[in-house]
Formats: sequence, C-alpha cells, structure tokens
Amino acid sequence: MEGLELTAFQIISAVGTAKSSYIEAIGAAKNGDVDRAEKLIKEGDENFVEGHKAHAGLLEKEASGELGPLGLLMVHAEDQLMSAEAFKTVALEFIDNYKRIEVLEEKVAELSK
Repeated sequence: MEGLELTAFQIISAVGTAKSSYIEAIGAAKNGDVDRAEKLIKEGDENFVEGHKAHAGLLEKEASGELGPLGLLMVHAEDQLMSAEAFKTVALEFIDNYKRIEVLEEKVAELSK
C-alpha cells in the first residue's frame, strides 16, 4: 500500500473511530452519564482532527499538482469524514436533549412529592 491509499485508510480509520465515539456518547447520555458522554465527544474530536489533518494534507498536495486522479477509495474516505462530522452534530443535540430530559424528570419528581 502506498501514499494515497495509505492516507485514505488513515482518514477512514481515524474518522471511523471518531464516529464510534460520537455514537457511544449518545448511549452514555441516554443512560444518564453525561460526563462520560462529554468525554467521548472529546475523544471523538481528537480522532476526527487526526483524519481531518490527513485530508487537509491531501488537499494541499492536490492544489500544488502533486496528486494524480483520486479514486473510489478517496471518495469513501471523504464520505466517512463528512459522516463523522454529521454524527457529532447529532450526538451533541442528543446529549443536550438528554440533559434537558433529566432536568425535567427531576422537576416532575419534586412536584410529585
């Protein structure tokens, strides 16, 4: 495996790990563990940045004329990059909603006493 293929797999691996962290964060928030959810978001962000940096490096090479045609593997890598970014957005919304639900449940419990 050489240059471009290796970089594509680095992107896929890094952002795949990020996406898994974001999905796991939703589950943690659903189970009431907001601290763990926020930690998982941070872990996901670290992996996402790794993938994003690899992608940015390819963009620089392409802009300078160093890269030839990009194949399906790179299209897949970019798709995974965008998918991970979208999952983060969704995960943050879910975490926020679960926080709000927890507050509302506490208020209902207080009113029920």
